[in-house]
Amino acid sequence: MGRTSDARERILAAAQTLIELHGYSALGVAEICKAAGVPKGSFYYFFDSKEQLALAVIDEHWAVQRGDWDRILCGDDPPLQRLRRLFEATEAGQRAGQRSCGTVSGCLFGNLALEMSNQAEVLRGRLQEIFEAQVGMVEKVIAEAQERGEATVADPLDAARSVVAQLEGQVLFAKLYNDTRRLDALWTNCLSLLGATAAGGPGLQTGAAGE
Repeated sequence: MGRTSDARERILAAAQTLIELHGYSALGVAEICKAAGVPKGSFYYFFDSKEQLALAVIDEHWAVQRGDWDRILCGDDPPLQRLRRLFEATEAGQRAGQRSCGTVSGCLFGNLALEMSNQAEVLRGRLQEIFEAQVGMVEKVIAEAQERGEATVADPLDAARSVVAQLEGQVLFAKLYNDTRRLDALWTNCLSLLGATAAGGPGLQTGAAGE
């Protein structure tokens, strides 16, 4: 049973790496099994289809990312400091990926949304749920900043959508140009979106941006 469990984890890890490097559409089951070091029968033991595998990869990645976002955004520090740390963590992750494989991998969810949103309704629906969850987490932080007089927005939910969209867009540019310096404007732009350029307090308006 230990080998069976390990096989599933290897398939998931291999699939995520290959999706990040080459995308989903052109990826074949044989290629995934070869990268995972498992026979094709093991794949179909765990997954009925490549789409089901993609959903499992998405859920696995989101479980890790959601834990990271919770840890960063639900702390005791002022809300804008927590939001900035989210940006810094994103940038650090993209830089680490570039050091590991030589290219900026971008966001798994964003990459799949661009590639698959018009092809697989099941994947699109799951990605929508994840992005809405991200927006909800950021909304709470923005609402807290607004209550403290550190942000001025018409609607925290709309502002959160703009912040998440900006984060995804800048990560996309970093991937497109293979240059993490494209993330440098993230924090300054975020402060502008939140009407917090002057209200963020000392130490929040300068320095490297990032998630």
